[in-house]
Amino acid sequence: MSKPRVLIVEDEPDIAELMRFHCEREGYEARTAASGKIALEAVKKEPPALVLLDLMLPDVGGVEVCRRMKQWAETKDVPVVMVTAKGEESDVVAGLEIGADDYVVKPFSPRVLMARVRAVMRRNSEESAPAPTNRIERLDGRLVIDADRHVVTVCGDVIDLTVTEFGILAHLAQRPGFVRTRDQIIAAVHGRNVVLSSRTIDVHVTALRKKLADLAGCVETVRGVGYRFAESLVPAE
Repeated sequence: MSKPRVLIVEDEPDIAELMRFHCEREGYEARTAASGKIALEAVKKEPPALVLLDLMLPDVGGVEVCRRMKQWAETKDVPVVMVTAKGEESDVVAGLEIGADDYVVKPFSPRVLMARVRAVMRRNSEESAPAPTNRIERLDGRLVIDADRHVVTVCGDVIDLTVTEFGILAHLAQRPGFVRTRDQIIAAVHGRNVVLSSRTIDVHVTALRKKLADLAGCVETVRGVGYRFAESLVPAE
């Protein structure tokens, strides 16, 4: 069986080699591209299983590379993990809005990087398998979202949610670990033609967390970006 292939798009040779080494040690086949142009040619010729994408590239920037990948039929489903410097928050938001799956901040720990890669690979594999989407069970069954009945239960008890609160929870819970910007959440819950302040989502999330009680921590804030559903929940001490 062939190894999953990761394309590393990074113009700094030392960082590219570090990423390649850890990907191969993890069991992936790793290839590198030192520019956005080379990366686009590579993914179109032979789409990889995942792309590790630096945002600051010498020709075509990382956000533009991601945008083009998500527009092409042959690469739109290839997961992208952005690799970003701390000062590029706006680029992170832009990348997530056009379809990137996660991001890692430089300087990064190789262990954290590979954990993110494994998580995205796993989620992508799970999503490719057919599964009903009208009922979602998370956190070992403690949280159940039944879209057909428009009912949410927490540890077996039904909780009363508004339409917006239900939509936010269902949208985030569909893809645990994936970051969603406030604008993405608005579009998913109300449609792209609805104009709302992105901070309105913060108010709804605060109310939602109160109703989730002991499971409130499942809705995580990603500072400067948005929200995500926790892949696991650490019990409160």
